[in-house]
Amino acid sequence: MQRVPIGLLAAATLWLSCSPPAAQGIPATTALDAKVKTFLEQRGGTWRDMNVPEADGRALYDLVVARRLTRALEIGTSTGHSAIWMAWALSKTGGRLVTIDIDEGRHREALANFAAAGLSSYIDARLADAHELVPALDGPFDLVFIDADKEWYTNYATAVLPKLAPGGCLTAHNVSPRRRWQMTGDFYEFITARADLETTFSAGVMVSCRKP
Repeated sequence: MQRVPIGLLAAATLWLSCSPPAAQGIPATTALDAKVKTFLEQRGGTWRDMNVPEADGRALYDLVVARRLTRALEIGTSTGHSAIWMAWALSKTGGRLVTIDIDEGRHREALANFAAAGLSSYIDARLADAHELVPALDGPFDLVFIDADKEWYTNYATAVLPKLAPGGCLTAHNVSPRRRWQMTGDFYEFITARADLETTFSAGVMVSCRKP
């Protein structure tokens, strides 16, 4: 995640500060639910270092649960906030997440966070250069979340779209249809020009799902 315009950041901060933690809205029906909820609520408001806001994590959770997605890939782990939301949802669908980060320090911290949340068994966290690893992954995937180097978004999408299952969703952070706030080059135009994808926005996440 990169810097956003100050006006947008202030608005988002105000909205989040007035909203209850999203984890509180998810019933704890299992011991794992209770552990993840407690972890997220204790860490509420503390996520830094290029992690997504809580509302965006909840959007990813809802997408996985609603569409019963199971094979997920995250490009850009940071210290694990978005991965925890996705893995929590995948624990309910019988799925698993592969997540990639190139920074050793962030990778170590993410592993510790996954363990503390009780979700390590649902996450395959890889310390690697996503430029090299993503094209080499076999797939198929029915969820891909891109939140890494912005100038490479179109390249990541080009690599993963052939591996995106029918009904699967390619999602991305920090994407805006308004050119003056765009940080990801031609990515938005590249995705929305494809007739096989239907694109919407959920919180701060662009969601492009392949038509069955």
